[in-house]
Amino acid sequence: MAAGADDEGPKMAKDETTREPESLAGKILIAMPGMEDKRFARSLVFLCAHSAEGAMGIILNQPAPSASSFEDLLVQLDIIPEDERIGLPPLARAMTVQNGGPVETTRGFVLHSSDYHVDNVTWPIDDHISLTTTLEVLKAIAEGRGPKSAIMTLGYAGWGAGQLESEIQWNGWLHCPADPTLVFDRDLDAKYDRALKTLGIDIGLLSREAGHG
Repeated sequence: MAAGADDEGPKMAKDETTREPESLAGKILIAMPGMEDKRFARSLVFLCAHSAEGAMGIILNQPAPSASSFEDLLVQLDIIPEDERIGLPPLARAMTVQNGGPVETTRGFVLHSSDYHVDNVTWPIDDHISLTTTLEVLKAIAEGRGPKSAIMTLGYAGWGAGQLESEIQWNGWLHCPADPTLVFDRDLDAKYDRALKTLGIDIGLLSREAGHG
């Protein structure tokens, strides 16, 4: 992701440079219309972690470049045989494989409701949403014993120390609360406008300029 231009921003006092930023973990980033990195145009990113060391999140509204379905993935990973596709539970049949970001694009991430948890494996983000990255969660979904809601992505989005703060300062991102109904909405095309509406914003009124003199 494009980092903010550190030499152009307002200078912070020395004792502020090491101040821990307010964590946005558990919130959704909304890409502004002027987002320079085209990989994140009109994207929503659920932030799983955010601290002075950096940030990590999952894009919520981009399909994966590959045409493979979630069912195809289960077969390819030998989680189910080909002839068991028809018997998959509703969640498994409804899920697709999405693009989670440009980092580790061959690695799978499952963002899911907190009703599913595996000790030492599942990462609770907040009271409602967790992250699991092992095959066990895919097996659980295929067998109907997994979470009530889930999305499967390949890859994630990452920022180095101070990078996300710079991008927000230069109007690269807005953020909003992570309503689970928005996070797990399967209408990827509608998610962006839905997120803006939670802030009472009309996309047509957003400036494409940074807005900093």
